[in-house]
Amino acid sequence: MKEFIKNCLKEDREAPKKQHHTAKRIYDRLVAEKAFTGSESTVRRAVRQIKNELPKQVFIPLSFEPGEASQFDWGEATFYLKNEKTKAMLFCVRLCYSSAPFVVAFPAQNQESFLEGHVLAAEYFGGVTRRNIYDNVKTAVKEGWGRHVVAEQDMFRALRAHYAFQADFCNPGEAHEKGLVENLVGYIRRNVFVPVPRVESWDELNQLLLDHCLKYLNHRIPGRSQTVGEALAVEKKSLLPLPVYQFDYARQILAPVDYYATVKFGRNRYSVPVELAGKRVTVKGTGLAVRVEYCGQVVALHERSYAKDETRFQLDHYIRLLEQRPRAVRNARQVKQANLPAEIFHLADRLPGGNHDLVKILRLIVDCGVEPVRQAVRQAINNRQYNIESVLFYLQAGRREYLSNPKDICVKPVDLAGYDHLLGGESQ
Repeated sequence: MKEFIKNCLKEDREAPKKQHHTAKRIYDRLVAEKAFTGSESTVRRAVRQIKNELPKQVFIPLSFEPGEASQFDWGEATFYLKNEKTKAMLFCVRLCYSSAPFVVAFPAQNQESFLEGHVLAAEYFGGVTRRNIYDNVKTAVKEGWGRHVVAEQDMFRALRAHYAFQADFCNPGEAHEKGLVENLVGYIRRNVFVPVPRVESWDELNQLLLDHCLKYLNHRIPGRSQTVGEALAVEKKSLLPLPVYQFDYARQILAPVDYYATVKFGRNRYSVPVELAGKRVTVKGTGLAVRVEYCGQVVALHERSYAKDETRFQLDHYIRLLEQRPRAVRNARQVKQANLPAEIFHLADRLPGGNHDLVKILRLIVDCGVEPVRQAVRQAINNRQYNIESVLFYLQAGRREYLSNPKDICVKPVDLAGYDHLLGGESQ
C-alpha cells in the first residue's frame, strides 16, 4: 500500500496542481486496482505520514543578466467604476534584472488584452527582453503545458516573431518559477487597491497603476546597491530594440452593417453612421475599445462592452436620420442612451416647434458638445426665452472672445507739438 501511495504522489509532481491526488482518490484507486480491503481512515493516515517524510522543497536563488528575461502574469482586483463595483484583470510584467514593474488593467483576460499588454509594456520599457517567462495561459498556449508545450496560439507566435523574443512556460503549480511577478501582483493589490479606489474610467485606473510603477523606480530592494530605476537604466541598454512598426494586437473581423446601422462584435452590437447600412466594415477590438473602419477610414470608436446582448449607440451616427424623421426622436434609443441633461427636455417641452426644435438642439449638441449647449439652454430657461433663437444666441455669446478690461489697456499720450509746427508753417 505504501509503495502505491508513493507512486501516486510522485505522479503529482508532473500534473497540474488542481489535478493532484487526494487521500480519497488514492483510497478509491487502491480498492479498484489493488483490491484493498482496509478502511479509508487507514489510507488517510498513511498519506499524511508519507507526505511528512518527503523532503521539504528548497529553492535556488536566481540571478539574471540585464535584458535577459522578464516574467508575466495575470492578477485580479476590485475597484469602483462610476460607483459600480467592478473586477479588474491586472496584466503584470517585471524585468528580472532590475525588478522594474509594469501593470495595466483590463476588463477581461482575453487574447487581445494579453497582446496589448505586451505592446504597452514594450513601449514603457523602451524594448523587450530576450526571454519571457509565463505560466500556461490559454491566450498563449494552444496545447500542452510547461516544458511539454507543443503548440502556441497563432497570434502569440506572431507577437514573438514581431519582437523576436523566446517564450518559456512554467510547470503547473510551480509559482516559484516566476516569483518576481507573483510578488508584484500582491504588491499592487496591497498598495493600489487598498483602500478600494473609485474612478470614472479605465484610463483613470490605469493612470493610477502607471504612477505607482513610476514611483516604485525610487525603491531600493534590500541587498542591492542600486535603486530599481538605476538598475532599469542599466538594463535598458541591453533590451532588444522596438520594431519600426507597432504590433497590431486588435482582433479583427469583417462584419455587415444591419438596418439599424449597427455591427456585431463579440456578444454585443455597436453603432456606425447610418450611411453605412447594408455595407461591410472592418471591426477591430482591443481590450478597452472597439474601432470600426470603412475604406481605410475610422468611422466609429466605442468603449468596449463586456455585457451580453448590449447595443452601444452614438448620437452623431443618427442625427441626419433624426432630422429626416423628427417624430421618432422622443422614443429613439440613441437619444435615450445619450443620457442628455434634463434641461434639454425641459426646454424642448416648451418650444413651439416641438420635436423639430428638439432635433435642432440635438444637432447643436453633436456639433458643439453637450456642456456648451446645456449652458445655453439653462440661460434661455432662466430668462423664460423658449425658442431656438435664444439658445443659438447664448451659445454664440459663450464662444465669443472678449477684449480684456479697458483698465488693462495702456494708451500712450499723443504728442501735439507736431500740430503746432504745422499751424506755424501755415501762418507764414
